[in-house]
This record gives sequence, C-alpha cells and structure tokens, in this order.
Amino acid sequence: MRKSNSKGLPINEEIKFAPTKIIRVVGPDSEQLGLMQYSNARKSAFDQGYDLVLIAPQADPPVCRIMDYGKFRFERDKREKEAKKKQQVSELKEIQLTCQIDTNDFNTKVNHALRFLSDGNKVRTVVKFRGRQVTHDNLGRELLDRFCEAVSELGAPDKKPTLEGRNLSVTISPVKNTAKKSDKTDKSADKGDKSEPAREKNPADAE
Repeated sequence: MRKSNSKGLPINEEIKFAPTKIIRVVGPDSEQLGLMQYSNARKSAFDQGYDLVLIAPQADPPVCRIMDYGKFRFERDKREKEAKKKQQVSELKEIQLTCQIDTNDFNTKVNHALRFLSDGNKVRTVVKFRGRQVTHDNLGRELLDRFCEAVSELGAPDKKPTLEGRNLSVTISPVKNTAKKSDKTDKSADKGDKSEPAREKNPADAE
C-alpha cells in the first residue's frame, strides 16, 4: 500500500477527512460497498493491501475507491503514451523551386519532399518567378508537374497549381503507398500464369 502520492488523486493519509466522515466506497472490482465512515474505509483498504483513493471529492457524499493505485497509474500512463503515439501531427513543409533549377538541385528537393511525405507531412511546393518569367507561367506548371510525378509514389497534389503574384504553388498530401503491394500482386500473377512448355511429340509415340 502506498503511503503518499506526489501528484494525481489524493490517496490514503492525503485525504483530509475526519475519521467519522461518511463516504461512499467502491471496491477493487468496481463493486459498490455502500456508505461507511472514512476510518473504516481506510482500515478496509489497508487490510486488503490496497490504497484508498478519493475519486469524486465534489460528490455528496464524497466517493472513494479501494484499489492498487500504483498499478492504476501505470496502466493509465501506458494508455496515454499509446494514444499519443497514434496521434500523428501533420505539418506543412515548404519547398521552393526556380525555373532555372538544375538536375542535381531538383533531385535534392525531390528527396526532401519524399522524406517529408513519408513522415506524414504535407508539402507546399512553390515556383518563384523572377522578372518577366511570370509571363511564362507554363514553364512553372511544367516544372510542378515534373515534381509531382517524381514524388507520386508517396504523395499527390490536393488540386491544380495556383498562381499568386509571382509564386506558383501546389500542395502535395501523403498517400498510402500501394506500389509495393501492386508489384507483389503482379509477380504472383506472373507466377500463376507460368505453364509447363508443351512437350514435342516423338515420332515413335505416333506409331
């Protein structure tokens, strides 16, 4: 039985009730034990090797539960950690391109985008026009089409590129990678289609 609890629900001697205070008590298996004096509830918990935990101080009468509080907190913390792992926080990453980008820089930007998408993040890809380049926005659209195609294994554009001032942009969102699954399916189909080559007839067999 725990003697004190530094944080969380009040337990054992942290519950500042008079010994004769009437409380409602819940047992270790959530069974209702009814009303009893606080001192008797403490003794019952102690005799069973459990803690007395104040779970509803505002109720009338207050509600206490007899339980293994150490085990309770361990299981609660474990559930909270698992819930946090499942909550994937998506961020919006940005990658900037120019119409004169060379092949090496383009491939580097693609790799960055693939990493962002694999982490579950969206990628806003922006082509920045300089000077009179904005009058030839088709070059930027072709560049974004190439970029979207290069990352299509892990991402897809939410909508067509939009032009705002001198910036042409598109937002790419993560998609489930089904390519590997399709490859496996194709390979399985190929294996299934394989048939034993026809055996040539031996002239002797025809006789």
